[in-house]
Amino acid sequence: MLGAMKLIVRWMLLAAALLLVANLYPGVTVADFRSALVAALVLGLFNTLVRPLLVILTLPVTVVTLGLFLLVINALMFWAAAGVLDGFNVAGFGAAVIGSVIYSLCGMVIDVAMERLFGGAAA
Repeated sequence: MLGAMKLIVRWMLLAAALLLVANLYPGVTVADFRSALVAALVLGLFNTLVRPLLVILTLPVTVVTLGLFLLVINALMFWAAAGVLDGFNVAGFGAAVIGSVIYSLCGMVIDVAMERLFGGAAA
């Protein structure tokens, strides 16, 4: 039961983080909280299912760039989620890079807060 609660709270906080990204950076727009919830879910699915495959396929480039290519992969996941959803838009690849960096920083803060709030790793 606690694991499900942690997952739901984290999902809500990540949706709020998407709204924060949209307010901080004009290249990213989110229509409303419902759209943010769906976008956070889709981003989570893309990061769980597609991102590991991309990381493995681009491992040589990632090693040569000392890991900086992971920023490109994160931006691609952000941009792809915006491409398949209504109510979540990203102006271009540059906006996807900036938006994904802000969203990732928010995600790190949320993970630390979840760990302190619930104890242990966030769901």
